[in-house]
Amino acid sequence: MFSHSKIEKNSIIMLVGILLVVSIGGLIEIAPLFYLESTIEKVKGMRPYTPLELAGRNIYIREGCHNCHSQMIRPFRDELERYGHYSLAAESMYDHPFQWGSKRTGPDLARVGNKYSDDWHREHLIDPRALVPESVMPGYPFLMDDEALLRDPSGHLRANAAVGVPYSDDMISNAATDLRAQADPDHDDADGVTERYPGAQVRDFDGQPGAPSEMDAMIAYLQVLGTMVDFSAYKADDNLR
Repeated sequence: MFSHSKIEKNSIIMLVGILLVVSIGGLIEIAPLFYLESTIEKVKGMRPYTPLELAGRNIYIREGCHNCHSQMIRPFRDELERYGHYSLAAESMYDHPFQWGSKRTGPDLARVGNKYSDDWHREHLIDPRALVPESVMPGYPFLMDDEALLRDPSGHLRANAAVGVPYSDDMISNAATDLRAQADPDHDDADGVTERYPGAQVRDFDGQPGAPSEMDAMIAYLQVLGTMVDFSAYKADDNLR
């Protein structure tokens, strides 16, 4: 007790002690980052977004959808029963920026993929209250009219690759083609999309012919959320635990 009291009463000794404890704690947290390749456990099924999905994600952020919809299911019973399996860090490993949070003006969208049809999403985005009368979400009918564009598809993928997203040279060189082919199952390179992005959904998302619209891109993005990981296999496969 005497020694502890002496430390507390001497500001210099207390300062030295604080710096020593903080330094040790900091080294314990920081040192592993110099030799660990990644602090995120990899899981089966995760892949980079296709150019069309990436364009949809950009629209999602541009229109401020993240201000009302989070994409992070927390490990609480009420959230698990409503939304499904809790979110894994690996599900956001290719997101820049990620959409974590607990802002729930609208429901969490981490597992919205394949929950509703493309038609439902289209009508909901055009006029939310036509399907959900109590909704306070604004409508986005203009998404049907504007073409889905990445100013420089290959450059956009290359920029993501620079921060760790594993886009291959093949993906980067075919980015502009894949952007159009994913929304057109009759496109000559439609099969190339699924070869480069296993599990990617190739179809006319907005239900109208022609170049992919922003509605195509937005629906493609929403339909992929939460679908890459097979959670039934996750529970059974030791490699994914």
